[in-house]
Amino acid sequence: MAIRDEIWIQPYQAPCGSLLLGACRGKLCLCNWEQERHPGRVMARLRAFYGVESRTGTTEITDEAARQLDDYFTRRRTRFDLPLQFIGTDFQKSVWRALLDIPYGQTASYRELAVAIGAPSAVRAVANANGANALSIIVPCHRIVGSDHSLTGYAGGLDAKRFLLKWEQGENFGAFRNVL
Repeated sequence: MAIRDEIWIQPYQAPCGSLLLGACRGKLCLCNWEQERHPGRVMARLRAFYGVESRTGTTEITDEAARQLDDYFTRRRTRFDLPLQFIGTDFQKSVWRALLDIPYGQTASYRELAVAIGAPSAVRAVANANGANALSIIVPCHRIVGSDHSLTGYAGGLDAKRFLLKWEQGENFGAFRNVL
């Protein structure tokens, strides 16, 4: 049976919240928080880009993303190896690609990220692009902090961001249920 051209959405339960994984045309296009800061915005962007609707189901790509996330949450993986589809402006894509260069367990500020992409005066635009990332954790926008190293907004909430940063820095939380 041939798979129709749709965005296939699969839920994933991370220790720090519920995610939705999505794939279309052989690429991962979504790893977003089920309870997001701006409900519906990411899915609307995906549907407009692909010109298709979404449907619940799995694909090889969403299954592999779930496996790699499982590895990440058991500390067997520090980088993801998935075919990604960035859906945004060229500027946003440059920010998202730069996020992939921030090493596991480390952070960078919005200003440092702006400098890294060659746009040192575009700190606010970098922050907005970071917030529009549809591939949370996979494209590690949680590694971005304020210039004073404070935790700043995160689509999954500050508790999830705090968890991810502490996890990557080696904290052992024991039973995940009691983390947040």
